[in-house]
Amino acid sequence: MSYISESLRVLFGAAPKRPAAEEITPEAKEIHVYKKQNPFNKAEFERIYAQAAEKPSPHKWRNRRWITLILVNFLFLASFYFDVQLLEGALTASRFVGFHMADLNSALQVMLAYKYVVLNLVIGTVTIFILWLLLGGRTFCSWVCPYHLVAEWTEALHLWLAKKKIVRDHPFKRGVRSVLYIIFALLAFVTGYTVFETISPTGILSRAIIYGPGLALIWVGLLLLIEVFYSRRLWCRYVCPIGITYGVVGSISPLRVVHNLKDCHHEGDCRKVCLVPHVLSMTTKGRSPGVEQDVGADCTRCGLCVDVCPTGSLRFELKGLGKHLKN
Repeated sequence: MSYISESLRVLFGAAPKRPAAEEITPEAKEIHVYKKQNPFNKAEFERIYAQAAEKPSPHKWRNRRWITLILVNFLFLASFYFDVQLLEGALTASRFVGFHMADLNSALQVMLAYKYVVLNLVIGTVTIFILWLLLGGRTFCSWVCPYHLVAEWTEALHLWLAKKKIVRDHPFKRGVRSVLYIIFALLAFVTGYTVFETISPTGILSRAIIYGPGLALIWVGLLLLIEVFYSRRLWCRYVCPIGITYGVVGSISPLRVVHNLKDCHHEGDCRKVCLVPHVLSMTTKGRSPGVEQDVGADCTRCGLCVDVCPTGSLRFELKGLGKHLKN
């Protein structure tokens, strides 16, 4: 239960807690003490990175994710274009071979705006809840959401410009997202209009892919420009309530990224590539309370940290089934 409460606390904007001495297991304490007394030297790091460079595919999980995301969105387009009624609708609300599916955040907005519940909306919400409960909540963000993909590509441009000292990142407090979550919900309830769905780049891009581009893409373009030149991944990190909704579901999901303290060399590469680096606080030297520590609910399960980790200290795991997913 402590994992869930801490995950939700961090998800809603709190800083990760440094574990108290009594919260660290004896096995983890022993490893922490050993690492403190026997620090890794430069030669050791060079050897590890040399071994990691020999991997046949350094971006295995990223490539799997990109392919999956593109195929899911292409399936919407193909079903509409060829009128095969396989996957109808868009990401906000759809029907897969007859089964209704409704995005959890969109369904909440609709119920608050119209103040009544339609049976198909309930069925679709339950279907999606079960799906993302099994797959890991915020997995939706990195494995399905089209905005996540284009933002990931433009993020690479931001990082290149930052390296050249042409731009500088301007981070915000993560708690802003929680405040905006409440504001969007209140706006839907008071105005009777799904305000968030109007400006959500997820819905805009999904509909543009399926039904063709519209003027709303100008808004998406402006968001991407802000993320390139002002604040890295602004929308996903500090605004989008979808991440909170699916993060709550992910807090009880069996699919998680797990950190192994014993193998970790704490070089920090994982935190550099992570969209939500606060979830990897246990990779900082001296911060892991256990030998095996689950990454929190705000994790998008994108796999970038798993790909970049030179020691294999981060991996996907199905909790309760004792199964590790192959890297």
